[in-house]
Amino acid sequence: MKDFHIHTTYCDGKNTPEEFVLAAIEKGMEEIGFSGHSYISFDDDYCMTPEKEKLYFDEIGRLREKYKDKIKIYRGIEQDSFSPPPSYPYDYVIGSVHYLKCGDSFPSIDLTEEMFVTTAERFFGGDFYALVSAYFSEVTLMVKKLKPDIIGHFDLVTKYNEGNKYFSETDSKYESAYRKAVDTLIPYNIPFEINTAAVSRGYRSVPYPSPQITDYIKSKGGRFILSSDSHSTDTLCYDFDKYRI
Repeated sequence: MKDFHIHTTYCDGKNTPEEFVLAAIEKGMEEIGFSGHSYISFDDDYCMTPEKEKLYFDEIGRLREKYKDKIKIYRGIEQDSFSPPPSYPYDYVIGSVHYLKCGDSFPSIDLTEEMFVTTAERFFGGDFYALVSAYFSEVTLMVKKLKPDIIGHFDLVTKYNEGNKYFSETDSKYESAYRKAVDTLIPYNIPFEINTAAVSRGYRSVPYPSPQITDYIKSKGGRFILSSDSHSTDTLCYDFDKYRI
């Protein structure tokens, strides 16, 4: 087993990198990759500060040497669309969008449901489809700019939409938005992660991307990689057997 989307106490995770390594070894994993949240100047509550990022980079390097006979360890980063370029030579980059740029504001579509709804009301006149369109456009721009190794939680915008609470995921406006993004990104040949975090944390009954989007990506020849987006050791490789493609 392998898992490359892991968050530790260096950002918003609950366990230290070494605790994750030991848990991975106990699970019989062959490889583990860490992906701390990149620095965001306008929201440092959950990301790594520049000072922490240096400590993080060094610590993963130390663990890689310490446990090299037991497991292969990678140093990665989850790079946000609005972060400065990576400061260190990471083994891989997960490119993700957690915010939208609305004028001079950068509201999060991930942090809380209340913030998600407020963003739709304040910046999109309550039109969730307009918000969705802006989100997928930003994902496209992110990939073009960062050229990451993995596309993170492609439809994160559905985090609080279980049961089509705010918009219908079968509506033509929604389908048009994600299909346009997929069609643009497929030529980059970057794998989309099958991210089980929304399931393990109780937000969604299916991973990102949803089955309909996954099917569309597959029909276009897209590739996938399983990710748990773990913030604690108990969700390493969460439901990988169930969602393996």
